Amino acid sequence: MIVSAQHEETSLPVPLPLKTIGDIRAALLSGHGFPGDRDAFETDLQRALEASSETDLKAVAAVIVDYRGRIRLYQDPDFDIAVQEGVDLAMRLKQEARGE
Repeated sequence: MIVSAQHEETSLPVPLPLKTIGDIRAALLSGHGFPGDRDAFETDLQRALEASSETDLKAVAAVIVDYRGRIRLYQDPDFDIAVQEGVDLAMRLKQEARGE
C-alpha cells in the first residue's frame, strides 16, 4: 500500500458572531478591528443614537454594518496582501509619472 503525502489544510479564521452591538464591542475589545476602532465605534454609535428618532434607527444600523465590515476585513488573511498590492501600484505609478 502506497501512502501519499497528506495535504496540509490552511485554517481560515472562524468568523466572529457579529449580530449585536455587544458582539461588535466584544470583538473590538479583544483586538479585532483597526487601530482606534474601539473608541471610534462608541463615538459613532453615540452620535447616531443622538441623531435618531425612536422610529428611525437607520443611522445606528449603518454604524453597526460599517464596523461589522471593518472587523471582517481585519480578520481576512488576504486583506494585508491586497493593501500591499495597492501601495506597490501607487508607488509604481508615481515613479512612472516622474519618469523613473
